[in-house]
Amino acid sequence: MREHRNQTTQAGGRRKRNDRRLRNRRLVRAFLDLALSLLVLWVVILSVKQGDPSKQDESGAENKNIWGLIGEDIKFSEDGGRKDAWGERQEAGGDPKDIGAGQKEAWDNLDHLYSPYAVLMDRVSGEILAERGSEERIYPASLTKIMTVILAIENTEDLNEKVVVPRGIFEKLYEENASLAGFLPGETVRKKDLLYGAMLPSGAECCIALADLIDGSEEGFADRMNEKAEELGLKQTHFQNSTGLHDPEHYSSVGDIAALLQYALKNEVFYEIFTSSRYSMPPSDLHPDGVTFYSTLSESLESAEVTGGRILGGKTGYTDEAGLCLASLAEVGGREYILVTAKADGTHWTEPYHVLDAVEVYSRIGEQ
Repeated sequence: MREHRNQTTQAGGRRKRNDRRLRNRRLVRAFLDLALSLLVLWVVILSVKQGDPSKQDESGAENKNIWGLIGEDIKFSEDGGRKDAWGERQEAGGDPKDIGAGQKEAWDNLDHLYSPYAVLMDRVSGEILAERGSEERIYPASLTKIMTVILAIENTEDLNEKVVVPRGIFEKLYEENASLAGFLPGETVRKKDLLYGAMLPSGAECCIALADLIDGSEEGFADRMNEKAEELGLKQTHFQNSTGLHDPEHYSSVGDIAALLQYALKNEVFYEIFTSSRYSMPPSDLHPDGVTFYSTLSESLESAEVTGGRILGGKTGYTDEAGLCLASLAEVGGREYILVTAKADGTHWTEPYHVLDAVEVYSRIGEQ
């Protein structure tokens, strides 16, 4: 089953499951924090009863062992917070929002994610803060459209220029059950509308229309994509098409996709499109009332808010071979982060495990 826009009822049900899951996680976390707080209180009371733990007598030695339990086994951080399976928080001091060795060490383990391939990057510096199989080959599915859209922007002089959506591209897309934005064969639209249609609802017809306009064919445009990949140093990447429909020779890595997204986000037009949750195009000859597109990511999010910030935008992807994929951007604590994950188990009808990964990662950054 290829990626496509979920029906309203399916999206609503998934949001409710997602909300319940996140609510349960918060309850478990609150319970654990309460239990640990009670343990600390018990240790303090016990130490007061037994005397000063710094005294070097028999009683003092016993108390020192009690304090050692806190310092060695439970391992509290300097701010009193609980350390957990995400890795120990930085112990070197300083502002926890600073991107330095301490914070990097705090994100050196992403093994808990649903996604077996993941990379976390600082958007401005390009520094890799954490990774898991970041150079392993993956099928990028519709994350491919990041390259398609940025190349289309760079090779278009007038985004408001009107063009005709080719009639001949639809039959194959119908056969492959590709995701579509909703344009009709022969419809006259603006190039800008095709860009939003490719990114937000993941419309394959938009990608092929743009490819044809720029290079005369999707094959020619794929050559341009590979040239750009080589220019950007994306050594694990090779494109066969503009849509991400499965092909054994169409592959990348989460590290390469993150580098590509960092590059693309430097373009103001791309940034605006990527961070939009919806877009309404004006009336056309075949859509007299216009069309409104919704981001596939926003449809899976109950809320874009995360601890200390918010998810700004993202591009989802899914094929049977690629699994659930997501390239996202978030602002947390005044900094912007890129997270790319791939091959999470699930489909459009399961919980959005790729989105749950993103919410969890960004929230953990905000908790530091």
